[in-house]
Amino acid sequence: MRKILLFFMLLFYISVNAQGFGTRESINTDWYFNLGDGKYWGAEYFDHSKWRKLDIPHDWSVEMQASPSLASCTGYLPGGIGWYRRELHIPAEAKDKKVYVYFEGVYNNSEVFINGKWIGKRPNGYVSFMYDLTPYINFGGRNVIAVRVDHSQDADSRWYTGSGIYRDVYLVYANPVHINLWGVSYEAKIKRDNALLTVKTEIDNNVDKNFDLEVVNKVFDKDGKIVKQGNQTFRVMADEVSDCVMQLDIKSPKLWSIDSPYLYTIVTEVKHKGKIVDKSEIKAGIRKLTFDSDKGFALNDVPMKIKGVCIHHDAGCLGAAVPKSVWKRRLESLKGIGCNAIRMSHNPQATCVYELCDEMGFLVMDEAFDEWEYPKKKWISGWNKGKPGFQGSALYFREWSKRDLADMIRRDRNHPSIIMWSIGNEVDYPNDPYSHPVLDKEGISQHHVKGYQPNQPRAERLGEIAKELVTEAKKYDTSRPVTAALAGAVMSNETEYPGALDIVGYNYTEYRYKKDHEKYPDRVLYGSETRHDLNAWKAVRDNDFIMGQFIWTGFDYLGEAGPWPSRGFTTGMIDLAGYIKPNGYFRRSLWMETPNIYIGTYSIGKNNKIRTNAPAVWNYEDGEMIRVVAYTNCSEAELFLDGERIGSRKPYDDSNGVIYWDVPYTYGKLTVKGYNDGKEVTEYSIQSSGRPFAIKAKVDKVKNLKPGDVVHVEISIVDENDIPVVLADNLVKLDITGPAKLLGLESGEGNAADNFRDNRQRCVNGRLLGYLKLTEAGEVNLVIESALLKKYKMKITVE
Repeated sequence: MRKILLFFMLLFYISVNAQGFGTRESINTDWYFNLGDGKYWGAEYFDHSKWRKLDIPHDWSVEMQASPSLASCTGYLPGGIGWYRRELHIPAEAKDKKVYVYFEGVYNNSEVFINGKWIGKRPNGYVSFMYDLTPYINFGGRNVIAVRVDHSQDADSRWYTGSGIYRDVYLVYANPVHINLWGVSYEAKIKRDNALLTVKTEIDNNVDKNFDLEVVNKVFDKDGKIVKQGNQTFRVMADEVSDCVMQLDIKSPKLWSIDSPYLYTIVTEVKHKGKIVDKSEIKAGIRKLTFDSDKGFALNDVPMKIKGVCIHHDAGCLGAAVPKSVWKRRLESLKGIGCNAIRMSHNPQATCVYELCDEMGFLVMDEAFDEWEYPKKKWISGWNKGKPGFQGSALYFREWSKRDLADMIRRDRNHPSIIMWSIGNEVDYPNDPYSHPVLDKEGISQHHVKGYQPNQPRAERLGEIAKELVTEAKKYDTSRPVTAALAGAVMSNETEYPGALDIVGYNYTEYRYKKDHEKYPDRVLYGSETRHDLNAWKAVRDNDFIMGQFIWTGFDYLGEAGPWPSRGFTTGMIDLAGYIKPNGYFRRSLWMETPNIYIGTYSIGKNNKIRTNAPAVWNYEDGEMIRVVAYTNCSEAELFLDGERIGSRKPYDDSNGVIYWDVPYTYGKLTVKGYNDGKEVTEYSIQSSGRPFAIKAKVDKVKNLKPGDVVHVEISIVDENDIPVVLADNLVKLDITGPAKLLGLESGEGNAADNFRDNRQRCVNGRLLGYLKLTEAGEVNLVIESALLKKYKMKITVE
C-alpha cells in the first residue's frame, strides 16, 4: 500500500502590503544607531542626536572587524547589543485610525519602546511581527520609537545570522475595523478544468460593538481582466476577530508551474454601509501538488524531480541585510544551472525572497527551526573542532515555538512557491543532543561522542514534540504537507518522529533510501540535504520513490567557518559574489534539459582523478599535460584548439558524468562542441590570455534607475586584446562621486581578515562585484582603477 498525498491549492502573496491589511508607510530611513547598552536609551526624551545616522535594513555585525578570538560559527564576526531610535510623524488627522509598526525581521531578542513605553519583545530573529502603537501615540506631535537588539550571545547559530534591524520596517495605518494581520488566506480544489477557491478573510474588530460588513473578492488575470467576483455579508462581533468564508469558481484556470509561473491578482475589499474600510491586493497562483510514496512528486499531475538547493540568508559583504535586487540576481543564477527548488535553511527568509520564487517559478521548502528544546553544539574555534558552545534558540523554544511556527505559516502560507513546511532540521542528530540505545547497535559516527549516552535527552521526545508542532502547523494550513530534515533516521525510526510527519526528508543518508522504502512503504521520502556528488543525484534520478534532493548548498555563505582566517562555508555552487562556480556548471549538466556544455581544465601532475570542480582556465606552461573536462548533458563531445580538432569525439560517461581529454597545453582558443544524434547542438570556449592590461565594468541595470535601487557593478580584468584574465588578482579601487553609496566590494575571497566594506578589494578569478545603492536623483560617476592597469570610467543616471 502506497501513500499518496494530494494538495490542491491556490496561493498568493506578492502584495503591496506584506502585513495584509491597511496602508503602510516605509520607515527605513533616518534611524539613529548606537552599539552598546544604556539604562535610559528607550526613554522618550533621551538625546540620540550624536548617534550614528543610518538607514534600515542594517546589519552591524558585518560592518565589524573579524577576530580569531570570536566564534567560527559566526565567521569570527561579533554580535553584541545595539539600540535604534527614530522620530515618527503621526498626523493629527490619523487620530481615528489604528497605528501599528511592522518589523520583517530583527536579529535578535528585540524589545520595542514607543514614547518611552515598553510594548513588547520577540526573541526569534527571523519571524516578522507587529505591535499596536495606537494607545501611546501623540497624534500631530513628537513620537519616538526605540528598539533594543540583544545579540550578546553571538554564537547562537551554526551559521552567520547578522545583528540588528536587518529587514524592512513599516508603519501601518488602518481603520479600527480591518483585515487581521496576514488575515486573508485560501485554497483551491481543482476538478477537471475548474478551480474551486475557498477564501477566508479574518476581520479584526477593535470596537466594542458589532458591525454588519460586506466582503468583496475580485480575481483578475494577468492582463487585468476580472475572471471572477463574489461578495458576502456577515457580522463581526465586538472586540473579536471574526471570519468570513467565501467560495469562488475559476473556469479553466491557468496553473502556476515552474516553467510558467502564472499569477492572478486577488483584490479583497471590506465594506461598511457601502464604503471601503480596508482593502488587500495580492498576487495568486493556482496549482496542484501530489506526493506519492512510490512515484514521488508531481506538480499539476506532471511527475518531476525536485532539483533543489539549501540556502542561508546572507550575501557576503552585505551580511544579512540583502536587497531584493541582489536576491533576484542570485536566483537567476540558480535558474541558470537547472535548479527548480529552494530550501530555506533553517529559518524563514525575507518576504521578497518568496515573492521572487513565486514570480520566477521555484518550489520552496519553508523551515522553522534548527533546534528544539535543547541547544546543539556551536563550533567556536573551527568547524567540528575544539570545544563546542551551547548558546542558541532552545532557550526560548518552549515559550515561543508554537507562536513562531504559527507566524511563519500565517505570513507565508499564500505563496504558490511554497510546497511544504519543515518543523526542524537535524534535531535528531545522534547525541546532539538526543540519544537512544540503538546507537550502540548501529554505531552512528559522531565527532565528539559515540554510542548511546544515557545521561542525554531521550530520543522519544522527538516524536512527542513533532506531534505538537504538526498539530500547530495544521491549524493554519492543511493544504501542504509537514516535513522535517532527519539527520539520524536510524535513531528516529525507533521513535514516533517520522510517523508524525506527512513526508520525511533524509540528510546525507542515501544508503537508507531503498531499505527504508521497503520497511516503511507508506513513507514519502526525499533528500532534504545532500552532497554534490554524482551518486547522491543518481539515488534521486534512478528511484521513482525519491522525489528529489536539496544540495548543501546553493551559495557559499558566511559562518560555519573552519580555522581562522576562514570566513565561511564554501560548498556552494555559486560564490559569495554571485558567480557560478565550476561545480555549478557540473550540476547544470545533470539538471538542465536544454543542451549545455562547459570546459574545465587542470594540470594532471601526480593526481589524474576526474574532477567536477575544474576551473575554466587555459593558461599553463607550453607542453604541460592538461586534463580538459567537459561537463555536458549531450551524448557526445569533441575538442578543438583554434578550430583544429585535438580531442576525438567521445560519448558521455554516466559513471562519472564527465567527458575528458588529456592534451599538451598550447596557447590559443579551446572549444568543446556537444552533439546529440550526431548533430552539433552547443559549444563552449575559453581563451588563453596575456597579462592584465585594463579594467572593464558593467552594471546590471542602466535604465529607469530610481533612488533606493541597488545595482551590481561587475568588474573584470582583461588583457590588451580584451580577453578576460581569469588568473588575475589585482587590487582594485572604486571611487564614487554623486548620489550613491558603495555598500561593499565582494570577491568571494574566504579571508575573514579582509575588509569587504571599503572601496578597495583584490580580485578573485579576475573578477569583483560592487554593490551600489543610489540615494537620490542625479548623475553618479564611477572611476575604477588598479596600479599599472588602464582605468575604467562609468556614468549612471538616477531619475
